[in-house]
Amino acid sequence: MPKLPNIVAPSILSADFSKLGQEVKEVLSAGADWIHFDVMDNHFVPNLTVGPMVCKSLRDADIDCPIDVHLMVEPVDDLIKMFADSGATSITFHPEASKNIEQSIQLIQDLGCKPGLVLNPDVSLKVLEPFLQELYMVLLMSVFPGFGGQDFIPETISKISSLRKIIDEMQKDIRLEVDGGIKESNIFDVSSAGADTFVAGSAIFNKSSYVDAIQSLKNNFN
Repeated sequence: MPKLPNIVAPSILSADFSKLGQEVKEVLSAGADWIHFDVMDNHFVPNLTVGPMVCKSLRDADIDCPIDVHLMVEPVDDLIKMFADSGATSITFHPEASKNIEQSIQLIQDLGCKPGLVLNPDVSLKVLEPFLQELYMVLLMSVFPGFGGQDFIPETISKISSLRKIIDEMQKDIRLEVDGGIKESNIFDVSSAGADTFVAGSAIFNKSSYVDAIQSLKNNFN
């Protein structure tokens, strides 16, 4: 089964928050496909980032691209509702952060968003088995979440390959997203292993030219 079209989703965690709306518009003009939100609660992970008001403010500023929300929070259901109301397109969460995974997935769907699950590097793919048929996307973390700018964990490549095989055998269009340390030097390997959706923060926002940064990533797709 052919892979879905590749997506580059800059993470606003690495953007300049003093001019966030401008930053988002610039990366979209430079060729980004989605915008990625890393939502941390200083409880489930050791950092505190953005809330639903930031998502709403971007929608109010006429940002109409898909907004991909990764919830690193516990519990998840209240934040699912808030981000859905604020204009999220897709919402992913960690299974261990939900009291009832099936109900949280259903809640995302009922609110008009696309559901996904997130696996940390030390979480087995077996966790996905009961839920895969309901998912729009699986996000594999290639770092342990909590902070931006970390190095890619090489063992993630084999996990991506294994998940790609599972998705292909299902013959279902489930996006395979990877987040953590994605950059020009490793995106070919990540793409070759079977990922189709790539979250990049510092690899884009820390560069002087967003056009060059995004094009460099896309030029290195398999």
